[in-house]
Amino acid sequence: MGLTLGAIVLNVPDTTPASTFWSQALDYTPQASNPDFLIPPNRAATRLHLDSTDRTHLDLWLTPDTSLAAEITRLETLGAHLVEDWTYPENADFTVLQAPDGTLFCLIHP
Repeated sequence: MGLTLGAIVLNVPDTTPASTFWSQALDYTPQASNPDFLIPPNRAATRLHLDSTDRTHLDLWLTPDTSLAAEITRLETLGAHLVEDWTYPENADFTVLQAPDGTLFCLIHP
């Protein structure tokens, strides 16, 4: 196969604060020629999850050596917050947060 997923396009209300939050949250770098395009440091492939019932969002996987609580705290200092009224399934392996611009994302814990 000659294709790889190059980017996930995330609809945001204002690209400037979104770029600030997501580049800090993910340790990505805004591309010099287009700061709305954020580049991962290791250029690793990105997964695409297809789901007919869920809304568009990012799933951010915690590395095995990362504490969920510490990562939530770090993201909250960047302006994110927990979505308190989310209905989770039993034994959920994810936590839902909201970026400062209102977009939802999930932290997936291994």
